[in-house]
Amino acid sequence: MRFVKYFVVFLVLFSSCNVKKDLTKTTIISKKVSARKVARKHVASNFNKKSVAAKLKVNFNNGKLKQTISVSLKMKRDEVIWLKATKFITLFKVKITPTSVRYYSSYAKNYIEGDFSILKKLLGVDINFNQLQNLLLGQSLLNVKKQKLRVTIEDNNYVLAPESQVQLLDISYFVNPSHFKLDKQSVVNPQKNKRLDISYPSYRMIDGELFPQEIQILAKEPDAFTKIDVTVKSVKFDENFNVYFSIPNGYKQIKS
Repeated sequence: MRFVKYFVVFLVLFSSCNVKKDLTKTTIISKKVSARKVARKHVASNFNKKSVAAKLKVNFNNGKLKQTISVSLKMKRDEVIWLKATKFITLFKVKITPTSVRYYSSYAKNYIEGDFSILKKLLGVDINFNQLQNLLLGQSLLNVKKQKLRVTIEDNNYVLAPESQVQLLDISYFVNPSHFKLDKQSVVNPQKNKRLDISYPSYRMIDGELFPQEIQILAKEPDAFTKIDVTVKSVKFDENFNVYFSIPNGYKQIKS
């Protein structure tokens, strides 16, 4: 259950279909520009398809448990995120909407069902459906067009950060000067000595969309860490698929 908690929250959570060259590296040098212009270009680069169907390889490591699983992801933008994890057998299924979270484990024969506050309780911070979706798509967790931002240049990235940080968290977005997608985004809680770094080491151009090929998630807190590496094995956009989800009879409910 501990593994599922981190995977769902941080995911908690793409080499076929007209793949072109890897766009990870850039030869463009960052030039001094306004924060507003960088934010505008980042928003313009946002994912614009209606749905995603992908096969993922996920490596999980928290120092105590190392696990590699295969994950099927189905996502209808702004509507639903559906996940099925397998390792020889189905381990668990998850269905997340803006208002609900449903999960069951075929191995443990238990399930969770409730509203989106379940993820907030599991993580300990406020998170919503749109932020989880953005994490998967290489987009900023918060809407950069609705914030007053400052910009600096670091390691040839434009680094956007709110002028007034929210809820005692320091948030930074590292924007690639070539395609204006994110190379990394970080959320730091200095009071509790906790941080979350989400990196996007590579992207691929697929059917006209620049899409993350890898996602690396590292959560640190005093005396503990969780690392999740996601590699996209295949992906298709705008295909018809169902996201049927039914909790089997006889499973025990986990009270949140």
